[in-house]
Amino acid sequence: MDVQKRHHVTVSGTGSTTLVFAHGFGCDQNMWRLLAPAFAQRFRVVLFDLVGSGSSDLAAYDPQKYGTLQGHADDLLEIVEHFAPGPVIFVGHSVSAMVGLLADLASPGRFIAQVMVGPSPCYINDGDYQGGFTRADIESLLETLESNYLGWSSTMAPAIMGAPSQPELAAELTNSFCRTDPEIARHFARVTFLSDHRAELPRLQTPTLILQCSDDLIAPVSVGRYMHQVLPRSTLTIIDNIGHCPHMSEPAASTQAINRFIASLDEPH
Repeated sequence: MDVQKRHHVTVSGTGSTTLVFAHGFGCDQNMWRLLAPAFAQRFRVVLFDLVGSGSSDLAAYDPQKYGTLQGHADDLLEIVEHFAPGPVIFVGHSVSAMVGLLADLASPGRFIAQVMVGPSPCYINDGDYQGGFTRADIESLLETLESNYLGWSSTMAPAIMGAPSQPELAAELTNSFCRTDPEIARHFARVTFLSDHRAELPRLQTPTLILQCSDDLIAPVSVGRYMHQVLPRSTLTIIDNIGHCPHMSEPAASTQAINRFIASLDEPH
């Protein structure tokens, strides 16, 4: 199967530079609909679904290949090769921020910038590092997900979305979680929540925007501050937002932050 069908790749906009957007766990490319169009007038915009999500080819989900995030990073490089001929800015939400990191390290110079929306290199507290969860928290979360995925989805999706004044967004995320194949979701969740990519952060030399929310259950501000300290060329922007999906609940503020960051790339360092 070709790359376009495998990932349900969609391309819009025009421009010499391409923005490639990647969604988070339990989501699909539709989650970018409030943000991506704002960039299509100046940039080529590429949207896709991670294998195992959305309208991707579910049969292509190989638990061995996707047993680490590197499998998704390899896919991203293939998508970039096929659909992004010029300079590339990668925009990754949540777990996909680390997918972008791994792809960048595997192919240095292929990306001119990284935008990480609600990123976390490690979800588990470790000494001075505050990832937001204890190991027991994560194990309990995964056990619940494995025993009752639909129940877990209906409880967790509203908490992840936040945005208490926009309940329709929580409902949308719940529906998205519930549409995801439970077996794939269980596997991807384990890979996501047990991953630890802190060691890779100092190696990334690409200019990076860390877009963090002021009140985020999944990626607290402490994580953003940690990443800003260890990423060599990073900018930290904290958006006043409850939840883990500012591209949906605060699209205007997210768009402004990304535009400011892109403008700064043209300035001499």
